[in-house]
Amino acid sequence: MSSSVPPVLPPAPPQRPSWRQRVLEPLRNILRQGLTPPQLALTVALGVPLGLVPILGITTVLASFAAVRLRLNVAATLIVSHLMSPLQLLVLIPLLRWGARLLGNGQGPELTIAQLRTLFAHDWSSALSLLWRAGVGAVLLWAVLSVPLGLLLYFGSKPVFRRLLARQAVVPA
Repeated sequence: MSSSVPPVLPPAPPQRPSWRQRVLEPLRNILRQGLTPPQLALTVALGVPLGLVPILGITTVLASFAAVRLRLNVAATLIVSHLMSPLQLLVLIPLLRWGARLLGNGQGPELTIAQLRTLFAHDWSSALSLLWRAGVGAVLLWAVLSVPLGLLLYFGSKPVFRRLLARQAVVPA
């Protein structure tokens, strides 16, 4: 008589959370925290433009400061602003180029990789000056474009959040 021991199955590999679990669930949790539609709309209206600022690495500081100052949910503002990171990288180079043109008055070198290589190889001060003008110009353009974008997001998302919150109040989670 041989007693056969059932084979022990190896543990299943851990499942990666889906995008719903990573993005939608935190957003739903934020909706359940008692924020009003205007607060949620302001969170989005500030988070999106602050997530698109053309200075890499400053998003967290700006979004946190704005959220604390306006008594918004800091986590919600940071989630919205950091969801903009891929778009921030997409608009960074065009904003820098337009910023260099804006503050260069059509004079001086064009902001291209080839031109920056040449300038850094021969004249560091001109290269840094070009990058400085491009950065300042990009921030000015971002600031001008952020105002209408923020207003559009605020007034456009407020009714959406009203409907979402009303639906959540009716349907138990």
